[in-house]
Amino acid sequence: MTEVKAAAGGDAPGELKGAVLGFVNELKNFREDVEKKLQAQDERMTMLDRKTAFRGRAPLSTQAEVDVPHQKAFNAYLRNGDDAALRGLPVEEKGLTVASDGGFLAAPQVAEQVQVVLTGATSLRKLANVVTVESATYEVLVDKADTSAGWATETTAPEAQSPGVDRVVIPVHELSAMPKASQRLLDDAAFDVEGWLAERIADKFARAEAAAFINGDGQDKPRGLLSYPTAGVGEEAEGQIGTVSTDELGIMAADDLIGLVYALGAEYRANAAFVMNSKTAAIIRKMKDGEGRYIWTDQFAAGQPALLLGYPVMISEDMPDVATKANALAFGDFRAAYTVVERPDLRVLRDPFSAKPHVLFYATKRVGGGVTDFRAVKLLQIA
Repeated sequence: MTEVKAAAGGDAPGELKGAVLGFVNELKNFREDVEKKLQAQDERMTMLDRKTAFRGRAPLSTQAEVDVPHQKAFNAYLRNGDDAALRGLPVEEKGLTVASDGGFLAAPQVAEQVQVVLTGATSLRKLANVVTVESATYEVLVDKADTSAGWATETTAPEAQSPGVDRVVIPVHELSAMPKASQRLLDDAAFDVEGWLAERIADKFARAEAAAFINGDGQDKPRGLLSYPTAGVGEEAEGQIGTVSTDELGIMAADDLIGLVYALGAEYRANAAFVMNSKTAAIIRKMKDGEGRYIWTDQFAAGQPALLLGYPVMISEDMPDVATKANALAFGDFRAAYTVVERPDLRVLRDPFSAKPHVLFYATKRVGGGVTDFRAVKLLQIA
């Protein structure tokens, strides 16, 4: 009896061990089969499929993978000048490049915050056509006249003439800002250094851009709207902006504004807007029509621009005051008339030496601008 029990006791562990080994082998075979199928499927995927699959992933996961290491490394660089982590980031994954002057691309959060401020600022950028480029210049071809068209029949071709074109080249220029902070402030862990830097850069950039887009001379800065030669409406040559003169010397009346509106071609009026400074706006707000109603209309909806003769108004303090020979108002389809060109990268260089005991941050961005369609805008010139 004892021998039987011993034999039974000895066989049970062997059977259990064999069952476990069999299960492990089956699991291993199943895993290998799955891996082979996945490998075969992966080999069939094209490069486009992989990019699509990557882009199709949840935004939070992909954004976190890309932005968090860059943000942490950039924060360390701003606070103590440690650029080892920034230099160690993979270029192909983070889009990180090192400038010739030693600067680095700003963290995506900083660049995005600056861009939001620039887009919402009271600048011609808000109305103009904004183009992002990777090169040093932007080229566009503009028709000198409307493309003609004709009616075709079964036996004759349409009589279409090819109009001449103007080649407009807009270079980009370096826009810079140099905010500074004390090292003690940067050492404070509670201090939002990235938010502070983005706010200072955006404020400087917005004011510099707004001035250049109106009055810039094109020398190391964008060429402004008012820097181009002008001529009376109907007398403009190539490269000139048409002007409408007021009827009375040094005075602007409601009839002058109506004349300005209808001096612009009908094809541009649908998307047109007025641009003027606050002093000019104060004068126009007091104007009334023949029935005693104000021609200026305030919108009741939040965020909506005021209307003048049914067209939106943008206030730009860089426009001139009402004075003799001043082009005090601009009216046009600015998306067609003016183009803003920019490169997407924002670079920051930390300089702890030039402004001791403060730390100087040299931020740069490349921006250009110029008129691309002279027919799309008219100016009101005070007689």
